[in-house]
Amino acid sequence: MDEVTTENTVEAPKSRIAIRCAQVSILLSPLKLPRNHRLNSKNGQQERELMLKAEVEDLRRDLLKERVKNKKLRLCSLMEFSVQIILLLSLWTLCLMIAFEFL
Repeated sequence: MDEVTTENTVEAPKSRIAIRCAQVSILLSPLKLPRNHRLNSKNGQQERELMLKAEVEDLRRDLLKERVKNKKLRLCSLMEFSVQIILLLSLWTLCLMIAFEFL
């Protein structure tokens, strides 16, 4: 008998919470607008076009940022390569100077 009462006391708060959640969702459901509600209105087509234009502009902006980033990366890699070549030539010249000095 004790097992039944403990199960009921454990399940009672869970069921109350579930009932409260259901009541809240019922109360909030009329407040939610469908996602396409604005698109179904009279000016829906215009709004959709504006949204698409804004999205296209965002994508163009992102593409431009990527291009600038790639150009900077290319420039930095070119500069690094040139510094490495200069360092290599300097070391080679130093080695040749040391070698010919001892001969």
